[in-house]
Amino acid sequence: MPAKVKEFKSKIRGADAILIATPEYNYSIPGVLKNAIDFASRPYGDNPINDKPVAIMSASIGMLGGARAQYHLRQTFIFLNMYPMNSPEVIVNFAQNKFDSNGRLIDEDTRKHLKGLLENLAIWTKRLRKQ
Repeated sequence: MPAKVKEFKSKIRGADAILIATPEYNYSIPGVLKNAIDFASRPYGDNPINDKPVAIMSASIGMLGGARAQYHLRQTFIFLNMYPMNSPEVIVNFAQNKFDSNGRLIDEDTRKHLKGLLENLAIWTKRLRKQ
């Protein structure tokens, strides 16, 4: 296992929850993200992602804002035994209009939705810990 993968897995192990922000490529998630998830979940029996609460946000330049990427991630989470938060969904469509030239989010409605996502992820994580 490469040292960077060991470090990545260690950070996941130490996290209370995971937030994944992804663009959408060709109706799915980027290959790099899928590879990171696959590396983190292997070898069998050494999966720090197991039982982790997770939230997703996505962005794309199109109207659907990465909704299909989120759907594919949720399919992966089933196999990995993760606990995805279902609501709110943060799907940033027409993303090129919502960030400034420095990559700073300037769309207030998107900021509001992102804040709600993070607040609900904290609540979701605490709820799952009590089980």
